[in-house]
Amino acid sequence: MSKLSDGVSSSRMRILSKTNMHYSQFIAGQFKSGSSTSTFSVENPSDGQLLGQYLFASATDVQEAITAATDVFTTWRKTSGLERSNLLRRVALIMRERKVTIANQISLELGKPNAEALKEVDTAAEMFDWAAEEARRIYGRSIPSRTSGTTQTVFMEPIGPVGAFSGWNAPAITPSRKISSALAAGCTVVLKPSEETAGVALLIAQAVQDAGIPNGVVNMLFGDPGQIAELMCASPEIAMVTFTGATSIGKSIGAKAGLTMKRAVLELGGHAPVIVCSDVDIDRVVNMAVATKFRNAGQVCTSPTRFYVDAMIFDEFSTKFVSATQALRVGNPFDTSTQMGPLKNQRRVDAVDRMVEDARARGIEIATGGQRIKRDGFFYEPTVILNPGHSCDAAHIEPFGPIALLSSFETLDEAIAEANRLPFGLAAYAFTRDLHRAHRLMHEIDSGVVCINEWQASLPETPFGGHKDSGLGTEGGIEGLQAFLKTKCVRQGASQ
Repeated sequence: MSKLSDGVSSSRMRILSKTNMHYSQFIAGQFKSGSSTSTFSVENPSDGQLLGQYLFASATDVQEAITAATDVFTTWRKTSGLERSNLLRRVALIMRERKVTIANQISLELGKPNAEALKEVDTAAEMFDWAAEEARRIYGRSIPSRTSGTTQTVFMEPIGPVGAFSGWNAPAITPSRKISSALAAGCTVVLKPSEETAGVALLIAQAVQDAGIPNGVVNMLFGDPGQIAELMCASPEIAMVTFTGATSIGKSIGAKAGLTMKRAVLELGGHAPVIVCSDVDIDRVVNMAVATKFRNAGQVCTSPTRFYVDAMIFDEFSTKFVSATQALRVGNPFDTSTQMGPLKNQRRVDAVDRMVEDARARGIEIATGGQRIKRDGFFYEPTVILNPGHSCDAAHIEPFGPIALLSSFETLDEAIAEANRLPFGLAAYAFTRDLHRAHRLMHEIDSGVVCINEWQASLPETPFGGHKDSGLGTEGGIEGLQAFLKTKCVRQGASQ
């Protein structure tokens, strides 16, 4: 059983929470309450206590935000790349100055260990820095003409106001990636972050406002996700939608966007495979594998989940993996010794427990964990399932929680086939010292990101997007910025 840590009282966490979030909408540069009669609550997953209750946005609020983004787009698109770059750098600077405040809010609302939350704020700020650099490098090109006196020029232009949706599991990184890329391209944005981590998103909105970005360029709404999606996808003023979240919801939003010919960038779920060959340093791979698997309690779309280990080393690898998992300290995110915090909500606890009980009922070995932790909040033991086969739910459905599945393989062909078995392809990992194997793995694993001897699936400067049911389009890197641009070709002949 994993070790438990405490160390910071829940009363202190509730006191911290009261300093941050007072409103539930950010529209046209104003923080305000929603005008709906419906409310949403924000809970502290570490103790189940209420952090706040706020009003949903109404349809009127949504239209107000769309109108604000549309009206200011005509002037924002004309700002120079240098000016947009300077403003984005200022956002990054402010976020770093407020790093502790934002990280505390992440730990309060998500339950992520505070050390991890601090790193997330760093990465979120880097999103704005990277976009600031690229705002000055949106190039067109000149194409040689077939006719004397005629010029052919390609321009890249901002696509227009953007409707954006982000989830709760990376509450600083995901909104920052969408906002920074859209603004760097010259677009305006209406963002619906997750209500469950609303305070984090609003702190980013505060940084945007304090950096001097014009009113209406960035807007945030919290409300009924289905209603807001319907309104934004149907709006003729919204030119593009970008969504991060569950595959089923992403498919629905993509279909709605298609009805009005909107561009859609969809970063959806995964079920990341890990292939471990027999020539690796077992201790080193195990230690990093366990740390990466249980980061944010496994609530990461790129979380390594399906471990396929060469049969020659499977017994040693699995024994050490289980031992390292049992040594993890689970507890209060503000305790510096905590390595894994709670799950976000009761729904995630129930979903993870159903998967474990399904495997247990099928006679599959639960090597460690597999139980709810009996304490306040939404805690679950880090869990390792051995040789799950294909029959249990966890082998097919993304756990999005602290579950690792360990299986053995005899040949590399078998391992690659298993890695590609599911209709997901967001991130994959492989470990080997053999260059020939590495070459096969990087080319034959069907995934938007393949990490060889490496665990970092996404950085501000690298493209990030899934294959198959894991998404459509790309975020991050220059490819991600291009998603917010449209191409125009101009042919100009000699004057008549």
